[in-house]
Amino acid sequence: MAIREIRKLGDPVLRKVSEKVEKIDRDIMNIIKDMVDTINSDDYSAVGLAAPQIGVSKRIIVVKWDNIGIYLNPEIKIIDNEEEEMQEGCLSVYSIACTMKRPKKVSIKAVSPKNEKLNFKAEGMLARIFLHEVDHLNGKLFIDYLDSNKKREIMLKISEINSGTSV
Repeated sequence: MAIREIRKLGDPVLRKVSEKVEKIDRDIMNIIKDMVDTINSDDYSAVGLAAPQIGVSKRIIVVKWDNIGIYLNPEIKIIDNEEEEMQEGCLSVYSIACTMKRPKKVSIKAVSPKNEKLNFKAEGMLARIFLHEVDHLNGKLFIDYLDSNKKREIMLKISEINSGTSV
C-alpha cells in the first residue's frame, strides 16, 4: 500500500494545469493505485482526490461515492445555471471547509483505466465533487471562488494551523 502525502496550499504543483494522460501504461496504473490507497487510508477523510494533490501533474481523479471511480482526462459541462450552496473543504487546504455555491448539475466525459469512454450526468454533492476535483487539474482551488472576507478567514485559520496556535 502506497499512501502518498497530500500536497498543501503553496505547493506549486497545485497551481499547474495538469497534463493529459496520453497512454495508460504501468506508470499511470501505479499513480492510480497510489491515489486509491491514499483516499482509502485512515489518514485522510475525502470523497475525491486529484493527482496534483499527491504531487503528480496528470489529469486523473478518484471519486469515492457509492464505490471508487477513477477518471482520466475528465471534462465537465455545466448543464444549467442553477446553483446550490453547500459546505466544501479540501485536503490541500488543511481540510478547512466553508459554504459556497456551485452549479447543481453537470455532465462528465472521461476515460476509465481500461480505456473505456465514460459519459454521464451528476447532480448535487456528486456534481460538486467532480467540479472540485477537475478544478485541481486546472490549477484552481475552491478558495479561488470565495469573496475576500471568506478567503481571508481561511488564510488566517491556515496560518494558525502552521504556527501551531489553533485548537
